[in-house]
Amino acid sequence: MALITYLVEDNQTILENLIETLTEIAMVKVVGHAATEADATRWLTVHDGQWQLAVVDMFLQEGSGMGVLAGCQQREPYQKVVVLTNYATAAIRERSLALGADAVFDKSNELDEFFAYCIAETSKNQPERQI
Repeated sequence: MALITYLVEDNQTILENLIETLTEIAMVKVVGHAATEADATRWLTVHDGQWQLAVVDMFLQEGSGMGVLAGCQQREPYQKVVVLTNYATAAIRERSLALGADAVFDKSNELDEFFAYCIAETSKNQPERQI
């Protein structure tokens, strides 16, 4: 089963590459995306309980990933929120985790770790096989 995923990313090229790569290597189904804090927060709230992974960039066309994280604090335990940003400084990591992010990855040098995380989450979503 595919991992139901929502992307919060304002760079169209990065968005397209993420969708393609996640779909190909991590069995992810991207059900939507937003480029602003307001659009992302609205979608995640309206579709409460209908997504399993949200991938959030910090710097958006309007607002920030911090606001998106704050809006996801009441999510279900199976719903994971990860930050994928070019600005994964110690302060950004600390604040993101404090706001409830499950993980923080740097786009420039932690993509392998990010994809491994997504693959692991997809594996957790698979039903047990009966022998």
